[in-house]
Amino acid sequence: MTDLSSIISSINSNSSVTSGASQTLSADMDTFLTLLTAQLQHQDPLDPMDTAEYTNQLVQYSNVEQAIQTNTKLDSLLNLSIYNLGVQATGYVGKTVQVLGDMMPLEGGVGKATYTLSKNAQECTIVIKDTDGNVVYSEAGNKSAGAHDFIWDGKDASGNQLADGAYQIIVSTSVPRGETEASVTTTVFGKVTGVASDDGGIYLGLGNAVTAGLDYVLTSRDEKFWDELIASVKNNDDSSSEDSSFSEELKDIISQVA
Repeated sequence: MTDLSSIISSINSNSSVTSGASQTLSADMDTFLTLLTAQLQHQDPLDPMDTAEYTNQLVQYSNVEQAIQTNTKLDSLLNLSIYNLGVQATGYVGKTVQVLGDMMPLEGGVGKATYTLSKNAQECTIVIKDTDGNVVYSEAGNKSAGAHDFIWDGKDASGNQLADGAYQIIVSTSVPRGETEASVTTTVFGKVTGVASDDGGIYLGLGNAVTAGLDYVLTSRDEKFWDELIASVKNNDDSSSEDSSFSEELKDIISQVA
């Protein structure tokens, strides 16, 4: 997925359409000239052909040929633009990008997103769903207006580590009765693993299960960002485990003293 083969294939497909139209016109023009020549050779000298009719046809063929040539040049410019975008997109491979959307890749047991509230909310809830639509995790979100980070350690409500893949983040809010709803915009982060394209545009692969259009990219981070994020989440988990163990040991000591 990292190469440009699909992008080049799309370019070749666009070029072949214009090339086919040009070849068809050329064949029709040859047939027309052959017939016109035969008619001129066998016309009645006393009743010659009306030159206005076939002159008009020649002009029409010329206009069509010019239109196809113009389209060919426009296709060349478009294909060059698509190729340049593809080359630009490959520069994201290995980096972490932030894109508009709600499909969050879980990579290395870590997922990262942001959500922005248009106004203060009375309640805010973050729900994570798997690709089957099952709720695997939820927590209370920040109720204040503005942008907020969300980092998920990939564990479900029971503390089980879930498999890497695509997960949907849904942020819902409630406001006092009579007030307008608070709109929510979500973005997700992911490490770019490849580039692909089709007739709809150029896409980046985030992790192993999520794709995002190149035009949805908002920001990018260097190659170290995601690995450092994973390490940070893991260290926090280790610290939480140590704190939990210490609390249990402290309870045991207190119970023995009592």
